[in-house]
Amino acid sequence: MAIELNQIWEFPIKEFHPFPKAKLGVGAHDMLGVEAKELGMTRVLLMTTGLRGSGIIEELTGKIEYQGVDVVLFDEVQSNPKDFNAMDAAARYQSEKCDGIISVGGGSSHDAAKGARMVIAHDGRNINEFEGFSKATNKENPKHIAVSTTAGTGSETSWAYVITDTSDMDNPHKWVAFDDSCLVDLAMDDPLLYYSCPEHFTAFCGFDVLAHASEPFVSRLDFEPSLGNAKYSIELIRDNLRTAVYDPKNLAARSGMMHAQYIAAQAFNSGGLGMIHSMSHAFSAFYDSHHGLNNAIALPRVWEYNLPARYERYAEIAALLGVDTRNMTTVQAADAAVEEAIRLSKDLGIPENFGQLTTSTYEKNRMNTGKYEGRGDGVDTSDAQVRAIAEHMMGDWCTPANPRESTVESLIPMVRHAFTGSY
Repeated sequence: MAIELNQIWEFPIKEFHPFPKAKLGVGAHDMLGVEAKELGMTRVLLMTTGLRGSGIIEELTGKIEYQGVDVVLFDEVQSNPKDFNAMDAAARYQSEKCDGIISVGGGSSHDAAKGARMVIAHDGRNINEFEGFSKATNKENPKHIAVSTTAGTGSETSWAYVITDTSDMDNPHKWVAFDDSCLVDLAMDDPLLYYSCPEHFTAFCGFDVLAHASEPFVSRLDFEPSLGNAKYSIELIRDNLRTAVYDPKNLAARSGMMHAQYIAAQAFNSGGLGMIHSMSHAFSAFYDSHHGLNNAIALPRVWEYNLPARYERYAEIAALLGVDTRNMTTVQAADAAVEEAIRLSKDLGIPENFGQLTTSTYEKNRMNTGKYEGRGDGVDTSDAQVRAIAEHMMGDWCTPANPRESTVESLIPMVRHAFTGSY
C-alpha cells in the first residue's frame, strides 16, 4: 500500500514566497519620484493615514511632483484598515484616472493599498471576497510603491494583507489574505522617516516585529529558509528597540529596527505566523485597537501557552534576547524567554492587559450603509466576550501554523488572562 506523504509530514512540501525590490537606508525616500517615474506612473493615488502635520506627506508629494508625476491624495485610511477604506480608495483611483499607487505609513496604509489594488484588478468586487489564500484570479494589478514610516509592519515586504470586515458589526471580523499578486513593486524603508514616530507607537511596532520574528521561529511549518532571518531579527530587536523608543533620533537604533522589521517579514513571509497575530486580529476586530499594542499584550501569553510544544526553540529565543542560559535546563531557558519578554514589555510601558485599554470605535459602517454606534470606551471582560475572542482566533488564517494544537476551550484561560491578568 502506498504511503501518503501527509501521513508522515504535516507539510511535506513547503512554499517559498517572493520578495519585492526594495530600497533600504538613509535617504532612500529621496528617490521616490524617480522610482515612480521609472515604474511608468504618471498620476498616482497617494494613500496614507494619520500623518497629517508631520510634514512627511508634503515632502514626499514634492519629490513625486518634481519628476512630473501628478499626485491625488487619499488620506482616509484608518488604523486596522476597514473594508470601505479599500473600496473607497479603488473608486477614487478609477475616478481620478490614476495609474499607480504609493502608500505611505505603516501596515494600515500598505494593507489598504493592497486591498484597493485587488478591487481594481477585479472590476470592483467586494474586498471581503479575498480573505484566505490566493483568491486573486487576475494577477495584474496597479503598480505599487510602499514607503514605511514605522519599523513594524513588514507589509511592504510580504505577500499578506489584513482587512477589517464591517459588514456585520454584530459579528466583528478581521481577516488575513495571502496572495503573491499583492506584492508591492517597490518597498522603501528609510530610518529618517521614523524620527517623528511617537514613543508609544515605536514600542508597539517593535513588539509587532518581535511577533513577526518569533512566530516563524517556533512555527509548525519549521521552514528552514526562514529561521536565520528570524533569529537575527530577534538579536536586532534586543540591541535596538529600547534605544529607538527612548532616544528616537538615534540613527543606529532606528536603522537597526528598520532591518529587524524587514527581515522579520521575510521570515514570516514563508515561515508562517501564529496565535499572537490571531489574538491581535480578534481583539482589534472588536475594539479597533492598535495591532502592535495587541501583539505586545498577547505575546508573553502566547509564548507561555506554546512552551510545551517548542521548549527548545523558546530556549534559543531567550539566548537571542540576551539571557545567559548556560547554566539553565532547556525548560528553564524557555521560561526565561517569557520572563525577558515581560521585562521588555514593562521597560517600554506596555499596558498589562486588554482590560486596561480605552478603545476606539468604527466611525461608519459604510459597507452596510449604516452607522455603528460603538462599544463604549471600556473593554468588555465578560466570559461571553472571552469566548468570542477565542472563537475568532480559531477561525484566523494565522492559527494553523501555531505550534500547539488548540481548541476554543484550551484558549479561553489564556485569553481571559490577556483580558484581566498581569505578570
